[in-house]
Amino acid sequence: MRGAELHIPAGAAGADGDPLVITPESAGWKLCGLRVVRLEPGASRTISTGQDEVAVLPLSGGAATVVTEGHRFELDGRPSVFAQITDWAYFPIESELRISSVEGCELALASARATRRLAPAYVPAADVSVETRGAGAATRQVTNFLVPGEFDGADKLICCELLTPDGNWSSYPPHKHDDTAGSPVWNEEIYYFRVGRAGSTEYAPEGYGTHRTYTHDGSIDATVTVRDGDVFLVPRGYHGPCAAAPGYPLYYLNVMAGPAPGRTFAFVDDPPHAWIRDSWAAMETDPRVPMTNAEGTT
Repeated sequence: MRGAELHIPAGAAGADGDPLVITPESAGWKLCGLRVVRLEPGASRTISTGQDEVAVLPLSGGAATVVTEGHRFELDGRPSVFAQITDWAYFPIESELRISSVEGCELALASARATRRLAPAYVPAADVSVETRGAGAATRQVTNFLVPGEFDGADKLICCELLTPDGNWSSYPPHKHDDTAGSPVWNEEIYYFRVGRAGSTEYAPEGYGTHRTYTHDGSIDATVTVRDGDVFLVPRGYHGPCAAAPGYPLYYLNVMAGPAPGRTFAFVDDPPHAWIRDSWAAMETDPRVPMTNAEGTT
């Protein structure tokens, strides 16, 4: 598998007027999904979650309102993923969501097949945890909005956002969390990429980065160019690095879920490269990180 089946260019998986629709069935696995919804000004949509629990995460544009079962959540959103951290909302299985926006917006609906029906929840941007990970040219920002220990109101779904300054690497050292020997947990994973322009918070359709996923047995060996709106599916194997080209900072939304009871972010580094993580102790972090906060760019 050289990557053509796993790398989905922007627009290639659109459906029903949305730029991206990935289901467990279309991905060829059991749990993870992702839908990107664009609402024109004044428009609304009704979406049923069915068997999926769903996180509604604003990507860009104006504010959005989500109404379900007596709950009304006002999402302030953000101009772009490179502008600031956003508020977000969680919705359980068997929910009907009515989403509307006066100004128009773009939203990510990250999902996982779930078995427990939990309570809807709203999380303001100020309550979202931001982590600086790595050092040197591997410094990046991790926005831990829906990871175990930060938000525990989900059944299977795990999500975080990564922001990588232009010229830096992230998802490094390469690591895995799959069904092969040595893995502490099995999580399917979706990478959804956005590409920015240095010195701006706008998206850059001409920009690009790279992503690698591979297995030691060679069943997956993919190093691909990713552009704004692309997706890469990781069913197994070591993934990383994601490299942001000079001039083009890189964002990706990670959507994960696994079959084991409970939720865990555990992973294991590819042994030949594991030493790199220890080397960061002697390095300075890139001063460009963190790149965003709840109020805007830093």
